[in-house]
Amino acid sequence: MARNLAVVGAGLMGSGIAQVAAQGGWTVTLVDTTEQALARGRGGIEASLEKFAAKGRISAEDAGAALARISTGTELDAAADADLVVEAVFEQADIKRDIFATLDGLVKDTTVLASNTSAIPITKLAAATSRPERVVGTHFFSPVPMMALCELVRGRHTSDETLATAREFAESAGKTCIVVNRDVAGFVTTRLISALIVEAAKLHESGVATAEDIDIACKLGFGHAMGPLATADLTGVDVLTHASENIYTESRDEKFAPPESMRRMVDAGDLGRKTGRGFHSY
Repeated sequence: MARNLAVVGAGLMGSGIAQVAAQGGWTVTLVDTTEQALARGRGGIEASLEKFAAKGRISAEDAGAALARISTGTELDAAADADLVVEAVFEQADIKRDIFATLDGLVKDTTVLASNTSAIPITKLAAATSRPERVVGTHFFSPVPMMALCELVRGRHTSDETLATAREFAESAGKTCIVVNRDVAGFVTTRLISALIVEAAKLHESGVATAEDIDIACKLGFGHAMGPLATADLTGVDVLTHASENIYTESRDEKFAPPESMRRMVDAGDLGRKTGRGFHSY
């Protein structure tokens, strides 16, 4: 398998995917709309690799070699020679579909197009292309260099060959894969965490228990590494609210409808760790 990768989106997820792919030996092109976004992404990758080297998890030479495998570009044309493209932009279906449609006309016929979406059906994205059999979900977890899981998602027409390509890529980047065989909104992991976070937020909103106690209950009662409200703060209250809304829109299942308090937190900019305040203060 050829190992030329393009990652569209240089944010936290996209830069993390670029990093682990480069560590796995892939030649990576990181694409975003501005040089500033690319500089932030590349700076984050460099800092992460330096931290790994300082802790002895990789050698300084391997860190330098991984960074050297990453180039950048501000136009989607930079992805033209990729064997695999991973889209990692904001969770909005129209934006993602536009990117997939453009990529479809740029890349080779054999190129696999993947999305890092956590909640949008892959079939909906694949329908924007002329190659739905070569479109797949590769849902990584944040922070990508630390989290071991990748959720592979079959769209309605995803071929076995495409799924195998996605698995080979994710495993070469050091991840363990699970396969979602039916393309439901939210897949496996986002449906599970969204249902838990929405219920936890409702308990908090109605005064049943504090955010601290709800998180302690899940950590000590269920053995979770992190409570659901702390998880929302880490991921971003806005990100989880949007993902839950996507699942609710697709499924009309009330358990995924974010409570009003989560929507007001987003309106107020209380988005979790990245803003210093969410369900908890930081």
